[in-house]
Amino acid sequence: MSGSDYSFSTFSKNEFYSQLNARLVDMAEVGSDLRVVDLACGTGGVTRLILERINRTRDTVVIALDHSQTALKAAMEDLKDISGNAVRYVQSGVENVSEAVKDSVDTVVFCNAIHYLPDKDRVVHDISAALRTGGKFAFNTSFYEGGQHEESSAFYSKWMFKAFRILRKEYGLKPNRAAKVESRRQLTPEEYSDLLERNGLTILKQKVDTVQVPMEGWLDISTFSDFIEGTMPGVPMNEASAALQEGIRQTYSELNVTHVPRNWLDIIAVKR
Repeated sequence: MSGSDYSFSTFSKNEFYSQLNARLVDMAEVGSDLRVVDLACGTGGVTRLILERINRTRDTVVIALDHSQTALKAAMEDLKDISGNAVRYVQSGVENVSEAVKDSVDTVVFCNAIHYLPDKDRVVHDISAALRTGGKFAFNTSFYEGGQHEESSAFYSKWMFKAFRILRKEYGLKPNRAAKVESRRQLTPEEYSDLLERNGLTILKQKVDTVQVPMEGWLDISTFSDFIEGTMPGVPMNEASAALQEGIRQTYSELNVTHVPRNWLDIIAVKR
């Protein structure tokens, strides 16, 4: 396992993940925007995608916002070659975006994290408050009702069966199914539409992005704390992560596959 902090940074470096986020940023058409927020920016991978596409003027600013000071410092370092004076780094939780950015913004980009919010209405309402009229909210998620591709059901069943068996045999542990995290409560696309509508936003574009995930992608997501907690609630991180990773290796070998498809839901909404 690379690193012991169970952060998202290892998974975020996968090429397929960067490509699907690039498609979302392209869907949002940020080129002419003056003020763009990368919400929950982490170490700056999506911030870089925005900077590569935006037409910079003296008034252009990309606001990289994250709750983690460590992640922001890493983003600052990683983006030195491209940021210039265009990036403002803000330490804040996602529920306080309107207060953190002060003035209204043209676009808020929120990649693969909306499913973790315990109070989605509160956060989406605040995002709407941060946007100018006609401003865009762009987000994607793989943890929605439809994220599991129809061709991959055997993969998931086999992976989880093997991981739970390894957890029990090797460590004498089992998940506490009563201790689910928010990402396990998956919304349908229609429920996301309703969420946006009641908070002053209307869907402008929506698509499903099917991505072929290599074994390394599943191994890396199995080192991320939120995924581990969602899959094996109540199990210590080290043991849960090890069981998930060994389950992946055995499943890929047994199925003799190189990739497994996963769906991401991409949505661009506009403030009314």
